[in-house]
Amino acid sequence: MPTTGAPASPGQPSPAQTEDEGGLTAVDRPDVLQPASSDDSAPAAPTVKAGRGISAGDTAYVAVPVATLWKSPSAPRKVDRPALGNPADIAAWTKALKTTELRRGLTGRTETQALYGDAVTVLATKGSWAKVGVAREPAPGAEHGYEAWLPAKQLLDNKDYAEQAESAAVATVTAKATRLRPNPGAKDDSGIEVPLNTELPALAGTDDEVRVGLPDGSKAWAKSADVDVRAHGEPVPAPKPAELVATAKQFTGLRYLWGGTSAYGFDCSGFTYSVYRAHGIELPRDSGPQFKAGKAVSTSELQPGDLLFFAQPGGTGSVHHVGMYIGDGKMIHAPNASTSVKVSDWRDWDSRGEFAGARRYL
Repeated sequence: MPTTGAPASPGQPSPAQTEDEGGLTAVDRPDVLQPASSDDSAPAAPTVKAGRGISAGDTAYVAVPVATLWKSPSAPRKVDRPALGNPADIAAWTKALKTTELRRGLTGRTETQALYGDAVTVLATKGSWAKVGVAREPAPGAEHGYEAWLPAKQLLDNKDYAEQAESAAVATVTAKATRLRPNPGAKDDSGIEVPLNTELPALAGTDDEVRVGLPDGSKAWAKSADVDVRAHGEPVPAPKPAELVATAKQFTGLRYLWGGTSAYGFDCSGFTYSVYRAHGIELPRDSGPQFKAGKAVSTSELQPGDLLFFAQPGGTGSVHHVGMYIGDGKMIHAPNASTSVKVSDWRDWDSRGEFAGARRYL
């Protein structure tokens, strides 16, 4: 489970820091935000109820910290129920997936995940489920992004939030996870925990906290140290190779999760997609399209941050795995349902000779 308040990922610019006379570091309020007023201290009640009025053609927003998207409405098993609600208890779900067999059983059931506040296009509805395209997850031939199903109650259609998301400054979570609390200065477990890469409208700020808009129309406060705030449309500076590696390494030991793109678990391409997304670079969601998107580099020219791809049979067929090169002949990757994110000697790991090539995106 992600640790609330984890340090910002290396390479993700945080608000400027200054040294006070006592040697303690204070975080300055980002220039793109207005100072918080006394009116900002009052919690704002939700204005929209999740799942209401969701229909094909709508743009909707993810209303749970992590929404798991499925191949079909009939794909989930009994053990998957914690992931289907609102609130969705992803921590309880991943904890329940105790065995390799249970995790391997997600293959062909889950497709991907979307994060709190992510925009989706509703493509169809079936009973209490909606088929959506995830805008932030490019996929070949999918105009609206990666397509899959989720419970409609995990979505919100909120025009006011849409206006905020399209114009306000953006607060992006750079910690593994952070808690969004309804009251400023609170240190309790109120509110919700959201993972790395969550993006929300930034409305006001202090040196210590940023007030963000939520998809249901309410407001919450996030620790300034856990988010990077930028003006709407302002690009993230290109990362250095070492910064990509540092972001990837903080997930060492996290259990593999088929379809995972969050700090609760990754599959191989979800891991590389998420690490690059944390640095403002949008890769395709799956390993095959990632392979086609990058610039080819030879093994003699490898640098940290390059992606290594593997294909069956013999490196010439369909790409089935991807890892990130970190230097000294090693890669970090999410291998399979029986393991966790780990560092391997990439040539030793490729005992079947399936290396298909390396790609660079910087």
